[in-house]
Amino acid sequence: MSLDLDPRQRAMLAEMGVHVWAPAVAPDVVASPTVERLPAAATPATPATTATKTATAAALPSAHGTTRPAQTQRPLARTAAAAAPAMATPAPAIGIESFDATALRDAVAACQACAHGLGRTAAVLPGVWLGQQAHWMVVGDEPDDAQERAGEAFVGEAGRLLDNMLKAVGVRRYQPGAASDPAVSAHLALALKCRPALPTAPQRAALDTCASYLRREIALLRPKVILSMGRLAMQVLLSQDHPQGLTLPLGKLRGQVWRYQGVPVVVTYPPSYLLLHGSDKARAWEDLCLAADVAQQPIDGD
Repeated sequence: MSLDLDPRQRAMLAEMGVHVWAPAVAPDVVASPTVERLPAAATPATPATTATKTATAAALPSAHGTTRPAQTQRPLARTAAAAAPAMATPAPAIGIESFDATALRDAVAACQACAHGLGRTAAVLPGVWLGQQAHWMVVGDEPDDAQERAGEAFVGEAGRLLDNMLKAVGVRRYQPGAASDPAVSAHLALALKCRPALPTAPQRAALDTCASYLRREIALLRPKVILSMGRLAMQVLLSQDHPQGLTLPLGKLRGQVWRYQGVPVVVTYPPSYLLLHGSDKARAWEDLCLAADVAQQPIDGD
């Protein structure tokens, strides 16, 4: 039986750690009289035909919707990642440090450096335009289905809540093509640019790849303050300069100013969380006020 999997199905299997086995036929092992004359200790315990059925069944879902793990390892086995040449790239494009806004967006759109890129419908591209500045940068976790379809960060009900939160401190999200004052503009971004094939924790490769894109995005924007909204955003923004903070829950990281590439970072709850936990909105308001105070302070070069 041939397994005809599309790229998204292969990405989902890779996320689950499931080995995809290629159909194998070993006529020499079955028909060769040499095998029959082997000593008992050297005779394969499982006939090739049985092994083929076992390998194929290992990758198929059970009647209850779960996937049975492979019971044996054979040289013919291969993972979805190994089978897809596009996933062999371990890092984003070379020379990203010199990319302008257009080159950065093109690189993210074409990136397939991890399983997320293979299984995505579309990436949420950086919203950085040449010459555009904003004193605020809001970084969320990863795109959900609505953000992936819109190609934009923070949409839907969570996006409306964020807009109201920013409006409360006199800031609004930047709109391409609209005249705006950098001091009251916010650039919205995501730590991960692609929606995971499965709702699982992203692999280290995905975080490292997208961190390089985000780093260039920040360098192009040069914000005065970064509002980190979510655990994945926190992991990317703190892992380089404050790795000790990664062991703490998000609630323990609020109320103080961190740094990423020299830019002040204020950690707070994501709007999707606040929609479900309204009691923490007061704490989020405190974080917004802290970020507003930081944004008003002069930075080097002002």
